[in-house]
Amino acid sequence: MPTPNVQAGIEPPPGRPTPPLRRRLACFLYEGVLLFGVVFFCALIYSVLTDQRNAMVGRQGLLLTAFLLAPGVYFTWYWSRTGQTLPMQTWRIHLQTADGQRLTRARALLRYLATWVWFLPALALAWLAGWHDSGARLAAVLGAGVVLYALSSKLHPQRQFWHDALCGTRLVDTRTAAPTARD
Repeated sequence: MPTPNVQAGIEPPPGRPTPPLRRRLACFLYEGVLLFGVVFFCALIYSVLTDQRNAMVGRQGLLLTAFLLAPGVYFTWYWSRTGQTLPMQTWRIHLQTADGQRLTRARALLRYLATWVWFLPALALAWLAGWHDSGARLAAVLGAGVVLYALSSKLHPQRQFWHDALCGTRLVDTRTAAPTARD
């Protein structure tokens, strides 16, 4: 029976460690490259189905479909089905609940929504500062926000991201074998 600390997400379950931040960020970058293709394809399908001939016509629907719904379906499906997207498989990172179980669709969806904390504070700051029309400033504030959020995982007891702590999930390193009784 798990200890109360495991249920609270304070102690990791026996087995696999948290992947190093460097590997998680490399996976994050790979995920971004892959998502570019997913978003591009979904935007193309949306544009064809709605007969969108001007970028400003139907822009809200396009943004909602391609940038919010499509990635949400992508992540929720992979995380609840296998616990890994293609970049996570490549970097040997697995997503599981705090007690080592597979995610339900509801928990995977909750985690997807919580992962927007990577971007929303920086986007809000850029909007409030009036930088939303400047690509360079927007990129700089988004980059700084992502780096600061990633570094904040160093403050978590198991070095997990804070959205994982909120959702009761954790990333584990699948490169290393689970410790044996001799260890």
